[in-house]
Amino acid sequence: MRKADVLEVFARFGNDIALRAVRALPDIDGILDAREIDSLLLAIHWEMQRLAEEFYHGHRVWELVRCVVTALRESGFERTIRIVDVGCGIGYTTRWLAANIPAADYGIEFIGMDLNSTLVAEAKRLANCEKLPCSFSHQDAFHSRDSGHIFLSTGVIHHFRDDALLEFLKRHEQVETQAFLHFDFQPWLLAPFGSMFFHYLRMRTGIARHDGVLSAARAHTARTLVDAARKSAPKFASGIYGAKIWGTPAPRVFHTLVGVRHAIVPELRRELGVRVSRLGELR
Repeated sequence: MRKADVLEVFARFGNDIALRAVRALPDIDGILDAREIDSLLLAIHWEMQRLAEEFYHGHRVWELVRCVVTALRESGFERTIRIVDVGCGIGYTTRWLAANIPAADYGIEFIGMDLNSTLVAEAKRLANCEKLPCSFSHQDAFHSRDSGHIFLSTGVIHHFRDDALLEFLKRHEQVETQAFLHFDFQPWLLAPFGSMFFHYLRMRTGIARHDGVLSAARAHTARTLVDAARKSAPKFASGIYGAKIWGTPAPRVFHTLVGVRHAIVPELRRELGVRVSRLGELR
């Protein structure tokens, strides 16, 4: 990719911070150095993993996934449950689940999928080093051959806008799919400033710092996500989980777009127990 082409895109947006970050990227005769860019992407994702660890993201994911898995079992689903992490990057969420959850006891398997081959290769390397019972694949996560029973993602859904968001959610309507859980930034007035603080404190690269702040600024509102899910995936009951802290008006950093088959909604509510108060209207 020509460096000038990338600069031209950000120049049209008037994004001076992005322009500075791109100018610092290594190139060979005007072409971005693919090897160096791959190394940079890995460094960024390692830093993102550190943030996920500090925010106990693995615990957050399992808290909800466990309830969905149990609700499926109580509803009569007997097969091995495939949990697919969409846009897994270097696979932190998948690897955390594989390292901390006895998959055999729950009858589940963990699969991470991403369209970036470099990130998938690193996820595989780390899983092998840690001897974890999970797998990673460089492919479209919604390919029918490997359709997930539960799809989840972290910090992915805000990259889809307008019609692309509708199409992304529509792809969940596969015969095998029973639920989806998309964790993402929750937009509110101070979110970009909070994101800036944490990313400048914990990230070392200009691109990581810039992307973290921009992601918080681009995050979808709960209404946008729920409306899109109900329109594109009507076979699922959709709603938002975990928007507020302990029942107070204070917003959480992340909220979760939840979609489950209508038939398992009652079981999910029972499994959530006292946490059911964190679940918004699910329909």
